Amino acid sequence: MRVPWLFFSVVILAAVPCRAQVPQKLTLQEAEQIAIQNHPQIQAATQLASAAAAQVQEARSFYYPQAYGSLTGVEAENNSRIAAGSLNNPVIYDRFAEGLAVNQLVTDFGRTYQLVKSSHLRAQAQQENVTATRADVLLALNQAYFGALKAQAVLQVAEQTVKSRQLVAEQTSALQKSNLKSGLDVSFANVDLAQAQLLLIQAKNDVLASFAELSNDLGYSDQRIFQLADEPLPPEPPADVTPLLQEALQNRPELIRQGLDVKAAQSFATAERDLWFPTISAAGATGLIPYRQDTLSSRYAAAGFNVNIPIFNGRLFTARHSEASSQAKAQQQYLRDLQDRIVRDVRTAWLNAGSAFQRLAVTEQLLNEATQAFDLAQSRYGLGLSSIVELSQAQLNKTQAEILKVSAQYEYTGQIANLNYQLGRMQ
Repeated sequence: MRVPWLFFSVVILAAVPCRAQVPQKLTLQEAEQIAIQNHPQIQAATQLASAAAAQVQEARSFYYPQAYGSLTGVEAENNSRIAAGSLNNPVIYDRFAEGLAVNQLVTDFGRTYQLVKSSHLRAQAQQENVTATRADVLLALNQAYFGALKAQAVLQVAEQTVKSRQLVAEQTSALQKSNLKSGLDVSFANVDLAQAQLLLIQAKNDVLASFAELSNDLGYSDQRIFQLADEPLPPEPPADVTPLLQEALQNRPELIRQGLDVKAAQSFATAERDLWFPTISAAGATGLIPYRQDTLSSRYAAAGFNVNIPIFNGRLFTARHSEASSQAKAQQQYLRDLQDRIVRDVRTAWLNAGSAFQRLAVTEQLLNEATQAFDLAQSRYGLGLSSIVELSQAQLNKTQAEILKVSAQYEYTGQIANLNYQLGRMQ
């Protein structure tokens, strides 16, 4: 029993204690587009990817000259000299000057290259994280969408059950007044009607709860009422799981992201090793001194180079390289663990989808048998050939079979959505 475009807006709006809302028409494709554009988790992942892209430029900035301007003014006592502190030129002259200084890294023997490479790989990993986050949101959205369709279908079954049992209760009461049925029959019919009414109350609550979940997965801060379009049943899952495993290992964004994190950690470990290499840089400075003592020239200019060679720092560089190498090895183990979990999840999703597909035929047959049994019990009860207990049990079996059938349909679509997610198709 598939729920069409039409939804029970009157029933739902009557159950909502807040202001009346016009149901929002929504297909699954439209819902996915809204979630992609609106969900805060996707927006946050996108911003983190932008931040990681900026870190690439930060690392690359060391390739370019570093220039800065200076403005300096000094007034000193006659014959002043700096006599204590670090080593420097102790002479102090009265002056006011402005100038420009430029520093350019010539080479650090590959350290900056490895840092840029590592940051670039991390930026790519963050972009894959956007894809993975989007897939997580879409999976939750699909589950909520099909859950809402299921709740609507159960609500329809509950309403039909109430109408059917209301009719039986009224007929039994009329027959009891004519002394054709006993008071026990009326009591059983009223009990069945009360059970159907309880089912209806729960079904209404489940519909509203499913709309709350769907509103959240769409990125809305308030609860909304929806008029959902039904989706066709997906085809039967493949008979062989091996191609699915290969597809998942190639397409899952989490796996791609973890592989990039491994490469980024390895590049960073190499950069930490390169701390032991010398760095060679060039420097230049020029400027004017409009106010000065007579011993100073009116302008200045100088150029030179600097070579820094690490000799000893308390094994700091060794420890940093060891830390980065251990982090890279840990990332490799995380990658291995993720591969194993993806293989497990794909197998589980494939098995669940296959079982859900098999339940479709079984629940269809169950509903047909329960309907035939109910029709027969109703006829026998009308002819006085059976008791109200037999009719009551037949009604209960039919209602349960209807709920199982619609549940099986939407559980199957949900399992297929989960399988697509596990295969990396939901991006």
